[in-house]
Amino acid sequence: MGRHLSVIESGNATTPTIRRVRKPRPRARVLFLFAFTAAAAFVLVTIVDPYSGATASPYFQSAGGRFAGQATQVVQVNGTYANTIVRESYTVTVKPKPVPVPVVAAKASSKSGSSSSAPTAAVASPGSAQEYAAGAVASRGWGGDQYNCLVSLWNKESGWRVTAENGSGAYGIPQALPGSKMASAGADWATNAGTQIEWGLGYITGRYGTPCGAWAHSVDSGWY
Repeated sequence: MGRHLSVIESGNATTPTIRRVRKPRPRARVLFLFAFTAAAAFVLVTIVDPYSGATASPYFQSAGGRFAGQATQVVQVNGTYANTIVRESYTVTVKPKPVPVPVVAAKASSKSGSSSSAPTAAVASPGSAQEYAAGAVASRGWGGDQYNCLVSLWNKESGWRVTAENGSGAYGIPQALPGSKMASAGADWATNAGTQIEWGLGYITGRYGTPCGAWAHSVDSGWY
């Protein structure tokens, strides 16, 4: 059926010429036409609506159809606009600073020979232990302030009594502990005020430098 024979007569009447003729297949032409039409349609759809393929994906589909059935949003800007910003007013109240409390000056070091608690001026009675101490203080080059410190110190320790003694064993005007230490100043240390004063001034000089240094330490700690 697909092939046909054509007989062409030649000049020779007795010998015919035979030529085979192939007819085009209609099925191949239909397939070619369908493929061309499909490709053209795909290109046109892509150009007209480039997002048409996206709606076929399950990630873009929704119950309401494309864009969940929402209408297309349109933004219109007409003319100009301005924003007005209003700052709230406020009042700052500055709390007054407290008045500083006067601070009492720190007591001077015992080595400085002075005290923040100045003793009152002392007047020695003639022939008394304090009169002897005033001369002993002056002989060491100290002034009246050092003598006043010494009077305050030994007023506190013994009341300037030669035989003053406390329960710890301290004895005499300078309250030596033990009292026998004053034997280095004289054998009569137990009864002679001068001997006790000389030992006491030697002890103060070696430990505190001056009577006011010893007095300042006594004020701070209660002993010297």
